[in-house]
Amino acid sequence: MTSESEFYKQAEATRVRVLSEALPYIQQFSGRTVVIKYGGAAMKDSTLKDKVIRDIVFLSCVGLRPVVVHGGGPEINSWLTKLNIEPQFKQGLRVTDADTMDVVEMVLVGRVNKELVSLINQAGGIAVGLCGKDGNSIEARPLDRESIGFVGEVSRVDTKVIETLVKDGYIPVISSVAADESGQAHNINADTVAGEIAAALGAEKLILLTDTPGILRDYKDMSTLIQRVDIQQARELIQDGTVSGGMIPKVQCCVRSLAQGVRAAHIIDGRIPHAILLETFTDKGIGSMIVASEFLA
Repeated sequence: MTSESEFYKQAEATRVRVLSEALPYIQQFSGRTVVIKYGGAAMKDSTLKDKVIRDIVFLSCVGLRPVVVHGGGPEINSWLTKLNIEPQFKQGLRVTDADTMDVVEMVLVGRVNKELVSLINQAGGIAVGLCGKDGNSIEARPLDRESIGFVGEVSRVDTKVIETLVKDGYIPVISSVAADESGQAHNINADTVAGEIAAALGAEKLILLTDTPGILRDYKDMSTLIQRVDIQQARELIQDGTVSGGMIPKVQCCVRSLAQGVRAAHIIDGRIPHAILLETFTDKGIGSMIVASEFLA
C-alpha cells in the first residue's frame, strides 16, 4: 500500500510534469491573442464556471491575451418567461421582436456580461465588459427581419477599442449584441461574433466551448473524436454528413475564421474541468483542432 508521503510525492511529480509539458506552449503563445467563445454548460454550472474563469485568468497571467465572447440563451429564456414572453425559435434562431430584443440586451449586456467581468476580477484578472455597440466595435446587418425580427449577422468589426484594452493588459468580455447602421440593436449568434472578432484581431486561436467532446465520426461514440483536421477535411465532413445538426454552424464558423487568417480553431467540451488549459497547454489536447492546412501547426 502506498504511504501518504509517497502519494504526495507522486502528486507533486505529476504537477511538475504538467508544468514542464506546458512550458513550450506558454513560450510559443506568449503575446498572442486567443478568442474564447464561452457558453453551454460551462456557463450554467457554478463549479465549471469557476474553472473556466480561472483558466482565462491563467492565460492572461502567463502572457497570452484572452478575449472572451459570450452568449446567454438559458438566462434569456428564464427572463422572457418571468416577463410572460414566450421564447420562440425558427430554424434554430431566436425570434427576436422588439420586446424580446429589450430582454436580450438587458440580460446579455446588463447581467451576464457584468457577472463574468466581476468573476474575472475576483479571480485576479482585470476585465472590461463590452458589447458590439461600444466603440462601434461590431456593426450588424439583419438576417431576415420579417421572419425572425432583430436577429443579425456581423457586417463589420472595428478592433480599435478591443486592441487598446488587450494591449494595456485588460481582458475584454464581449456580449453578442450589436447595432446596425441605423442604431437598431440586433441579437447575433455568439459563435459567429467570436469567429469574426478572432479574424479581425488576427488571433492565434479561436476556442469554442461547447457541450460536446468535439467533432465525432459517430456522434453516439465518444471514442470517435477527430482530434485534428484542416479546412478542406472539415468541409468534406460537413458534406458527407459526419458533421451535422448544431455542429455545422460551429465548424463553419471555425472554417471562416481560419480562411481569414486565424491560425487554429478548437471545438472543446466545456463540461471538462480546465478544458481550455488542457487543450492549449498539453501535447494531446482534449477536443478537435481545425487548421488552415495540414502542413501548418
